[in-house]
Amino acid sequence: MRKIYRSCKCMVKNNNKSGECLNLKPKYKRILLKLSGEALAGTKRTGIDFETVKPIAETIKKCHDSGCETAIVVGGGNFWRGRTSGNMNRVRADHMGMMATVMNALGLADVLEEVGLEVRIMTAVAFPQVGEQYSPEKAVRHLKKGRVVIFAYGTGSAFFSTDTAAALRASEIQAEAIFKATNVDGVYDSDPKINPNAKKYTEVTFEEVLSKNLKVMDSTAASLCRDNNISVLVFSLQDPQNIIKTLEGENLGTIARP
Repeated sequence: MRKIYRSCKCMVKNNNKSGECLNLKPKYKRILLKLSGEALAGTKRTGIDFETVKPIAETIKKCHDSGCETAIVVGGGNFWRGRTSGNMNRVRADHMGMMATVMNALGLADVLEEVGLEVRIMTAVAFPQVGEQYSPEKAVRHLKKGRVVIFAYGTGSAFFSTDTAAALRASEIQAEAIFKATNVDGVYDSDPKINPNAKKYTEVTFEEVLSKNLKVMDSTAASLCRDNNISVLVFSLQDPQNIIKTLEGENLGTIARP
C-alpha cells in the first residue's frame, strides 16, 4: 500500500532532518515542466530508474503544494529515438518514440501518486486504458482541481519533437512558462563539452535562438513560444531542487524570452 502524504496549501516540509516547514513563494501560477526521457533513466541511461525519479516527484509535489498548477511533458529518449532509427520509415519510428513517452508517463504518474499527488495522464491519441484523450479544456479543469497533468504521445503526429509538444500544450493551457529541466546548466553558444571557452547565456530572445541556432529547443517549438509569449527557463536537473528555485524566480541557467 502506498504511503500518502497530506498536502499543504501554503507550506511544504523541507527535506532536512529537523522537519521544519519551508515557505515557498512561487513566481508562476501555472507552469509546464518538460522532462527528457533521459532524466528518468538516471545513471542507467535506459529505462526508468525509480530511485532517480522519486526526488523529482517529491520536488514536483512541493511545487504543487505551493499553489502552482503543474503540467508535465515527458520525452521518450530513454526507450527510443525516432531520429536515430536508421533506415526505418520515419513516421513509424516517430510513433514508436511517442509510445515511449506513454511508458514514461505511466512510470512518472505512479511515483507522483506515491508521494501523494492526484495525477491525470492525457494522450494526444486515444489510449482509453491508459488515460484520457487530450483536450485543452479538460486539462485546465484538472489543473484547477489541483491535479498534476502529464501530457503523453507528443503532438500525436510524426516529425514533431516533444519540445514542440511542450510548446504546443503550454500555449493551449495558457501556461506562464516552460521549465525545461535538462542535463546541462543552460544554453551555450557552442558545446561546452567540446569547447571549454563556450559562452553561457543567462538570457536570450527567441529571435536570437532562431537566428543563431541555439540549442534551447527546435525552431518549431521556439517559434510557438515566441508567438504565444511563453518564456522557456532552461536549467540542470542534476539537483531536483532547482525546480523549486526556478519556480521562486531564481535564474539558474538560461531564460529564453519572446
